[in-house]
Amino acid sequence: MESSEVVNKAVSLLDKGKLFLKIVVIFFMALALWLPTHLVLDVIRERKGRQQEAIADISNKWAGSQTVTGPILVIPYQVIGNDEKGNIVSIRKNAYFLPEKNEITSTIYPEKRKRGIYEVVVYRSETNMNIKFNPLRWRDLNIPIESFKWTEAALVFSVSDNLKGINEDFYIHWNGQQIVFNPQSPGFTEMTGGFMALVPFSPGSADSVHHAQMKFHLNGSSKLLFSMSARENKIEMTSSWPNPSFTGIKLPDNREVRSGGFTASWKFLNRAVPLVWKDNFYDLSSSAIGTDLLVTVDSYDKTERSVKYAILCIMLTFAVFFLVETIYKRPLHLVHYGLAGLALVLFYSLLLSISEYTGYNLAYVIAGVATITLVTWFIGSILRSWRLGFFIGLVLAVVYSYIFTIIQLQDYALLMGSIGLFIALAIIMYFTKRLQW
Repeated sequence: MESSEVVNKAVSLLDKGKLFLKIVVIFFMALALWLPTHLVLDVIRERKGRQQEAIADISNKWAGSQTVTGPILVIPYQVIGNDEKGNIVSIRKNAYFLPEKNEITSTIYPEKRKRGIYEVVVYRSETNMNIKFNPLRWRDLNIPIESFKWTEAALVFSVSDNLKGINEDFYIHWNGQQIVFNPQSPGFTEMTGGFMALVPFSPGSADSVHHAQMKFHLNGSSKLLFSMSARENKIEMTSSWPNPSFTGIKLPDNREVRSGGFTASWKFLNRAVPLVWKDNFYDLSSSAIGTDLLVTVDSYDKTERSVKYAILCIMLTFAVFFLVETIYKRPLHLVHYGLAGLALVLFYSLLLSISEYTGYNLAYVIAGVATITLVTWFIGSILRSWRLGFFIGLVLAVVYSYIFTIIQLQDYALLMGSIGLFIALAIIMYFTKRLQW
């Protein structure tokens, strides 16, 4: 009798040892299956790189993102100074005057260009500007009136990609007189990509109010921004594009986004740059406001985030397998774990490849249904119980739905992830308490 008890204890210890060893092997198998997901991440980054190359190539041939600055009034003046050799010379400098008000109305006409499977948004735009210059505060600069070169007064205006974005002359109506913008003379100002229009000016007209109007067409890609180059800036943008991203130093004061397009308006009082200054030119491009016409191709980012949850999906699935085979005495071979795990890894490859054509959400459903169906059929056949197979399929559906929810709720991903893991651990603890370890 005593020898029988010893044998039973030995068999029990041996079974427990095998059970523990199997748990260890399953754990390391899950880690080994997690490693190939890093290859999927590499493929995602490669595809994102190709997308960026396609965008850059199309933008390079059409026109890039556009930032419009100006117009700004420039009046040269001369001071007496010394050159490098100490000789007394006349030095040319500039005085800059911002408009009191610039009202901008811009209509954007978007177009899609394709390179392979990738889409890029380009646009044509029509912009109207109504500009008002108050009497110039030139006396604030402490420059003698006779030092100003009034006959060389000019309006300067810049477009960031002027080589490909401009297909016609720019004109400004200055006090009712039409004046063409020409490329800026070398060294006239430090404005990049600048144009200049000589305007009639005299000491007497400096104390008058001046009005100007501009209407021009501009081509570009993705972004259209306007620098805040007046004291009071008003901008109104309209477009038929349904997915704008408002960008710049301020969000719109009013906006309406709908399936047929958007309308947005801004009002901005410029307090960062003085209305009147001299010598060095202020770069106003950093104080820009506008719109980015987004192509909603976030499938790469969402797929990359999904892959980061691969280890969680594999671990939870293997835990369910282990509990099912232990509780219901339906053994599964380690090979079965491995094959089911490979199906879970291939899910991400399916997700990536399908999402390039259908978008992330639909691709997730297709890849998820395919993976769950395959694993349900495989495990149900091995366990010879379709009830258990459907149970495992249901668990996988819950896991994939949970991960999908986390991906969609990006701001609450950490909270949702923590709560989900806590619930999953509680469920596993509940079922494992029945096991005789």
